[in-house]
Amino acid sequence: MLCSSSERTRETLKRISAGLGGGVEVRIEERLYTASVCDLLQRLHEVDARVDSVMLIGHYPALQELALSLARTGVDLRRLREKFPTAGLATLALRGAWDELAPEDAELIAFVTPRELEASRAS
Repeated sequence: MLCSSSERTRETLKRISAGLGGGVEVRIEERLYTASVCDLLQRLHEVDARVDSVMLIGHYPALQELALSLARTGVDLRRLREKFPTAGLATLALRGAWDELAPEDAELIAFVTPRELEASRAS
């Protein structure tokens, strides 16, 4: 898990950490705080090839731009284009290796907003 060093992202990390289980490596990284979409993509290129998945906790608009850049297809692309709210979660399935990741190398397989989570808990 890669997390920006900002107070808000660390609060998000704290809220979700109980549901992650053990064995998750968390890295708080200062450079993610001001990262552009290009910076985020570069950071993903640096992920060790043995790592199967990464959760990236960062900031709007760079996270939204990254997800839209990477996702060639997906069920919720329209909603992702409209708004990426605080604590939103875009899940992408990638094709290929981290160090070769490029635009349109992924599929958006889920996009969940906090409002949807609240609604599901209420029902």
